[in-house]
Amino acid sequence: MPERTGSGGAEVRTHCPYCALQCGTLLAAGDAARDGGGDGRADGVRVRPDAVTVRPDPEFPVNQGGLCQKGWTAPALLTTPDRIRTPMVRDASGALVPTDWDTALDFVAASLARIRAEHGPDAVGVFGGGGLTNEKAYLLGKFARVTLGTSQIDYNGRFCMSSAAAAGNAAFGLDRGLPFPVTDLGSADTVLLAGANPAETMPPLMRHLSDARLIVIDPRRTPTAERAALHLQPRPGTDLALALGLLHILIVDGHTDRAYVDQRTTGFDAAWKRAASWWPERVEKVTGVPVSDQREAVRMLAAAERAYVLTGRGAEQHSKGTDTVAAFINLALALGLPGREGSGYGCLTGQGNGQGGREHGQKADQLPGYRMITDPAARAHVAGVWGVDPDTLPGPGRSAYELLDALGTDTGPKALLVFGANPVVSAPRADHVERRLAGLDLLVVADFVPSETARMADVVLPVTQWAEEEGTLTNLEGRVLRRRRLLSPPPGARSDLAVLRGLAVRLGDLPERYPAEPRAVFEELRRASRGGPADYSGISYERLDAGEALHWPCPSVDGPAEHPGTPRLFLERFAHPDGRARFADVEHRPPAEEAHAEHPLYATTGRVLAQYQSGAQTRRVPQLLAAAPEAHVEVHPDTAARAGLTDGGHARVTSARGSTLARVRLDPTLRTDTVFLPFHFPGAGRANLLTNDALDPRSRMPEFKVCAVRIAPAEPELPDPAPEHFEAVAAGVGSVDGREGGTVLQEARS
Repeated sequence: MPERTGSGGAEVRTHCPYCALQCGTLLAAGDAARDGGGDGRADGVRVRPDAVTVRPDPEFPVNQGGLCQKGWTAPALLTTPDRIRTPMVRDASGALVPTDWDTALDFVAASLARIRAEHGPDAVGVFGGGGLTNEKAYLLGKFARVTLGTSQIDYNGRFCMSSAAAAGNAAFGLDRGLPFPVTDLGSADTVLLAGANPAETMPPLMRHLSDARLIVIDPRRTPTAERAALHLQPRPGTDLALALGLLHILIVDGHTDRAYVDQRTTGFDAAWKRAASWWPERVEKVTGVPVSDQREAVRMLAAAERAYVLTGRGAEQHSKGTDTVAAFINLALALGLPGREGSGYGCLTGQGNGQGGREHGQKADQLPGYRMITDPAARAHVAGVWGVDPDTLPGPGRSAYELLDALGTDTGPKALLVFGANPVVSAPRADHVERRLAGLDLLVVADFVPSETARMADVVLPVTQWAEEEGTLTNLEGRVLRRRRLLSPPPGARSDLAVLRGLAVRLGDLPERYPAEPRAVFEELRRASRGGPADYSGISYERLDAGEALHWPCPSVDGPAEHPGTPRLFLERFAHPDGRARFADVEHRPPAEEAHAEHPLYATTGRVLAQYQSGAQTRRVPQLLAAAPEAHVEVHPDTAARAGLTDGGHARVTSARGSTLARVRLDPTLRTDTVFLPFHFPGAGRANLLTNDALDPRSRMPEFKVCAVRIAPAEPELPDPAPEHFEAVAAGVGSVDGREGGTVLQEARS
């Protein structure tokens, strides 16, 4: 049921705009909305009379008829009062003022042409997002490399799944978040969750984990840990030591699947040589996890007929995140789990299209189809689809944080285009990144709400959002999904595809190279991905609309029978040339920053149930803001007492990079050496004012999950200006003050 249209109303089958579960939803408007409920109860959410309601799609297996609080309230974002409805350009006084599309795009194109002429193509950077559809991600990468000729493109997914991607590619020869359907988890006996809190971050996933015995590794007693049969609570930054210790016990106690290891893997001896020195008592001393709990975890995994090891951001967002994930993969391989139906290893991908976003050209080192940009054959294939000389394609550029860190410097980009990201809140060392953005000659942001990054821009371009557009996304299990349009966008908003086309044509490129229709872009994506690791060439809108469940790789084939897709990877062989998985030779090392006398506590960051990512969207939904209205810091009562903090009071949390203001919440289950802050909030409440920009040497992941801090009582500060001020500006009344030294609207009109 792609779409049902009635007398004055329509209903479409689509997907939630938030996390990588991509829960199936039924969106209704007009009369169909009335028929579907919409009174704010469990059967629908009313946005305004007869507007839009959402219900879970009972036929979609991933969420099995469930939605979380964010999914139920998603339609509210469609009518947020400060929706951006007209382009804005910063004038001579430094204020953003409304203008028309031709003026805005002419100005951006002229500015980009000037900057490229003066400083070269790499003087322009592009920063994408893990929430962009496959079509947008693909065309954005093409625009950067063909029209702009720049190597300086990366995306915010680098901050989410990059460590697991690097470890998965090394171990299996292929990176797909879950190499099996989500529904397989429903038959598991035991599941180890390392650094994952799905009860808050993706609640419908818990429906598939309800029958399994859970082992949860997390410094906090999260809602997921509350449901666990066993909670291991390591010191932040020591997950790698714990994984090595679990492997040590597994091997010494004789639980290794030797037949599997001998027949399907290589590198076991080197991995065991590393783990041999991590005996349980040493692991307890480093991690704080009792020996008895370590042994119980191994017993639970070894006794299970069907077991899974799953990692999340808690294991991955470290300067050694790739090695940490690799150590958990080693554990899974020693148990014989990957490539066996009913068991396995997987990464719980976070962003809505974090999987597809990293497959089709947004990453600094990749081309569509998950091809490496340094591979001559890959360059030749993609260049042939694009109709350009392979030698004209740039090489690999800077990773996400390195790109942001270089902005405005002598050797870095002078201009940045941002699509679907909010690095002012989401990037580590956020105040430094904000200063880098302020130093640009040109900052262009395409968004539908005035994010903190958009407020800094020289040009703001209003784009469509989820219920107003067509396209595809790829969820955490590699399933390609159709996003379907219910509503027409408000006057003044354009799709990201139309924006890229408008800029490309103004910069002298061929209009036929940049179709603005998602279906046409996807057809080209199919050709570009053909033969690559992430092969979409056998997937089509027609097959998806017919209800087929298609997981990549899904190559095109000759003959009457089409490829059915690959829901389960590695059942016969892994993706390395010899068909074997690789154990990793990894060793524990401390975090980049240890606690010390001046900063005696560890801070770790994460998400809460009612907010999502940088909060630019969810903070505009009244129900979600009421549930989680402000930045807070969780502190053990003993730690709070020593620091003079009171429950409900305010605290100043300070690291070597900056400080943040948050309301105190006492939590007796927290480690006494650890504080926790959610990262969804802006201004003085940004958790990423504290976080460390130390990078993993392979994935280039920043160390979000651990930094040294001190904490003290503080007086509350005034809140940031109300975002509703943007509503009047978007309607053509007034202006928004922003950073100094902005561009000049008069120049755009001349």
